[in-house]
Amino acid sequence: MTRKAWFLIVGVFFLLAFTIVANPLGGQTTPGGTKPEPDLVLLHGKILTVDAKDSVVQAVAIQKGKIIAVGSDADIQPLTTQATHVIDLHGRTATPGLIDSHGHFADGGVNELYHVNLSSAGRIDEVLDKLREKVATLRPGQWLQGDGWDEGKLQEKRYVYASDLDKVTPNNPVWLTHTTGHYGVANSYALKLAHVTAQTQAPPAGTIDRDPQGAPTGVLKEDAMSLVTKLIPETTPEQERTAILHIIDELHQEGMTAVKDADIQPHTWEAYSRVLQEGKLNEHVFVLWHAGTSMESAQQVLARISALPRPPQSLGDGRLLSGGAKLYMDGSGGGRTAWVYQEWNKNSTDKDAGNYGYPAIDPETYRQIIRLFHQAGVHVGTHAVGDRAIDWVVDTYAQVLKEKPTVGLRHAIIHSNIPSDHAIEEMAALEKQYDAAYPESQAPFTWWIGDTYAGNFGPERAARLNPYKTYLTHGIHWGGGSDFFVTPYPARYGLWASIARQTLKGVYGFHPFGTAESVDIHAALRSYTSWGARQLFLEDKIGSLDLGKEADIAVWDRDLYTVPTDALKDMKCEMTIFRGQIVYKAADTPVTVKE
Repeated sequence: MTRKAWFLIVGVFFLLAFTIVANPLGGQTTPGGTKPEPDLVLLHGKILTVDAKDSVVQAVAIQKGKIIAVGSDADIQPLTTQATHVIDLHGRTATPGLIDSHGHFADGGVNELYHVNLSSAGRIDEVLDKLREKVATLRPGQWLQGDGWDEGKLQEKRYVYASDLDKVTPNNPVWLTHTTGHYGVANSYALKLAHVTAQTQAPPAGTIDRDPQGAPTGVLKEDAMSLVTKLIPETTPEQERTAILHIIDELHQEGMTAVKDADIQPHTWEAYSRVLQEGKLNEHVFVLWHAGTSMESAQQVLARISALPRPPQSLGDGRLLSGGAKLYMDGSGGGRTAWVYQEWNKNSTDKDAGNYGYPAIDPETYRQIIRLFHQAGVHVGTHAVGDRAIDWVVDTYAQVLKEKPTVGLRHAIIHSNIPSDHAIEEMAALEKQYDAAYPESQAPFTWWIGDTYAGNFGPERAARLNPYKTYLTHGIHWGGGSDFFVTPYPARYGLWASIARQTLKGVYGFHPFGTAESVDIHAALRSYTSWGARQLFLEDKIGSLDLGKEADIAVWDRDLYTVPTDALKDMKCEMTIFRGQIVYKAADTPVTVKE
């Protein structure tokens, strides 16, 4: 070969290489031999793709709801035709649609539409004012329900009691669920209907709070709540359908396009299915079925799950997934019912003598149920808050995976608030070997219920809460979430809290959890996008703005990668795109759409 021929070949090679890199379509053509023509493009933005390289581009091209090209304005603009709709971002930042890996969205929608919202109450008198206003609209004997109160936000720093409620609701039964969902308070009218007296024994996995004389205060925790809640009329199918439509609209206003709705009942599945059949489920919804606490209840749920497509298969092409089963290993950090090795604290440094929490299920029965689901190839998520509960869950996952090695079921530890060193090591090993034992964590716990948590966990445990930096050093990926209705659903709060770790009121200082376990915005965003997508078994469809993935995109009023941490909390979603269709556009955005 001559020297001239050699240089010619090398030159052609580098020209081809440059062409492939510079061409955002990678040389793809339609069957007719022409380049794909996008029906929608986004131009003139800063687009955070959250791909493997964390690429940042100016523009995206979309065809039939899927991404066909990403690159610079110069790459994408020439692809447009007269039929292409053009979104001019005017410098705004876009991300993949945000994902919540754990919440209670149908229930939360019901709460927002039909119950009294107590989350803003800063004093017990404010709680009573809201109840007084609501009860005036009810008939005597009609139930009044409320949600969201939290003693950590109240000036009195104590529970709301029946004796408080009785002042304004003498003729109506009342049930007010705490923001954690793991305890609540009934008035005397409701306690009388439920036959709860000083002689009433609490169920094995429940607590009846009592005054010094042994009389019930009205506060019921965990399984004891059902003594009252079983008497409350059920939500109607139409109310649940309306609540789902409501919460989908709310999620779109926050740039959120996929959620994992945990602990559902058959009526909730029917409501989601109805919304899907109506063509209105413009959200990816992955559900976990409530598995109960017995082998009998678990077998019934397994039969229901087995009759439906298994993820990543779905209904509505990725819109509705029957994902698996949910169990509870313990209770709440707010209620000091989670299962821990050391006594719970009170007021940060005091001890709640003799209280180590308790399992929500017989531990050996739990292990048998996990074995049942695992051997059937069903994904499981287990609620575990306390360190002792987390150890039991992780060790159970390790045991069943050893008995039947199965890669890809992605069993989850929901909340995983204060994992031990052992649990963290086991999570890392199981993720690597089996694609399992993923934390599904809620960064906003340190904020929204952080003052209550700081008082109950105490200084030593508080420093271990949500150990994201430690997860990263061990190679552990986690799914970010809100646990809505426990904390507000906007994922921007989770992005901020993953970094700030700051409480709402500063009762024990604004940083009782420290910042040693903080992560940067890049890791935080992955937990609410690409890592979250894996826990919904949708990583091939959503979670990053890669070629071939669905065009689920959120547009923001600021650059997540450069603004100060505190600015993340207040960022505003200006547009949400779901599968290439605009499902939300803020009225005051500079972003324009050319049809």
